[in-house]
Amino acid sequence: MTPPATAPTANNLEAFFMPFTANRQFKKNPRLLARAKGVHYWTPEGRKVIDGTAGLWCVNAGHGREEIKAAIAAQLEEMDYAPSFQMGHPKSFELAARHAAMLPGDLNHAFYCNSGSEAVDSALKIALAWQRARGQGTRTRLIGRERGYHGVGFGGISVGGMVNNRKQWGTMLPGVDHLPHTHVPSKNAFSRGLPEHGAELADALEGLVALHDASTIAAVIVEPCAGSTGYLPPPKGYLQRLRQICDKHGILLIFDEVITGFGRLGTGFAADYFGVIPDLMTVAKGISNATVPMGGVFVRKHVYDGLMNGPENVVELFHGYTYSAHPLACAAAMAVLDIYKDEGLFERCAELSKYWEDGVHSLKGLPGVTDIRNLGLAAGIDMEARKDAPGARGFDTFIKAFELGLMVRQAGDTIAMSPPLVIEKAQIDEIIDLAGKAIKQAA
Repeated sequence: MTPPATAPTANNLEAFFMPFTANRQFKKNPRLLARAKGVHYWTPEGRKVIDGTAGLWCVNAGHGREEIKAAIAAQLEEMDYAPSFQMGHPKSFELAARHAAMLPGDLNHAFYCNSGSEAVDSALKIALAWQRARGQGTRTRLIGRERGYHGVGFGGISVGGMVNNRKQWGTMLPGVDHLPHTHVPSKNAFSRGLPEHGAELADALEGLVALHDASTIAAVIVEPCAGSTGYLPPPKGYLQRLRQICDKHGILLIFDEVITGFGRLGTGFAADYFGVIPDLMTVAKGISNATVPMGGVFVRKHVYDGLMNGPENVVELFHGYTYSAHPLACAAAMAVLDIYKDEGLFERCAELSKYWEDGVHSLKGLPGVTDIRNLGLAAGIDMEARKDAPGARGFDTFIKAFELGLMVRQAGDTIAMSPPLVIEKAQIDEIIDLAGKAIKQAA
């Protein structure tokens, strides 16, 4: 018999079912954030916490930007919502044109949604639709990569390669295969920037073509730098080789730039940094500085044009969201672009990257640290797992860091850091100092 429902009391934590959180543990000892400004959070009791993760890799321009707040408020006063199905509003077209102008090559069309997860599912559907539109309807197979993270939709977890994100959900999408991940610590431990070894791992795609035949494969999706798994920059030449193999076999290449997009590597996008143009690019996070949820898929001209067939009055892509190109999100995203440009934040990131690299690698030799990786303003630090307790050392390091006044991300026994692009050198020093103390205290 179902027990009678009881209303939660005020200030009770029980009602909120928290995402990606050990709910029972959290609610016994909650870690609450009450306000934010610049590169800092404050707890409800007023304790200051430096944001070593730009929120969730997303607050690239720092917290509490007045320009973004003003743009959102002005848009809300003018118009709160407009549908994007068979209708439009000016800011969506203006934003798409601005994005197209800053993207490399002929990535000149934008399909907007509300998150990275939605962007991935949208990109996968666009890839399948394009293959079908060009008479290649047998190309339905999608290729992801081990340790990849592509959000939490069924498409994203199917092509994703993080075990805990996959194991509960049954068979997921059929016809999906995976490339091997690129983390080779035996050869690349403590790499500064791009690892030297591993470009040949891209050749595993040739093996999948041999197994399945190219006529069945629609697209390959990878993160240029795998993020949520603990930050894995690609080996030198890896992405270039992947591009060559995809071109050889008529396979679309999708870059998931939800984390690397909008300045994290010191360039607009990882595609700029590596000189590799994907056919589709997914973005979110830094697109709106996390003020209003937004995501998108940037699409190359030949893919967009390939879908513009049939009678003009027929919908070309039966896909979209109620909140696609939401007016508030578009207003926020344009204000964010102004900040990125006016303050030169991408260039600033590039200038700070060497200082950041030296800082994070100074943690080498601390108890239990087995690897450190960096590229742009981000880094991953691996720690030795405790016997019979995988992930415990990483979680304890995360907790100790928060208690010391630093926010880091934890994935198993790895911690990742990716501060806002407005970070100062003295604040980088503070992050490194607190991270080192947390690692020692959790040893």
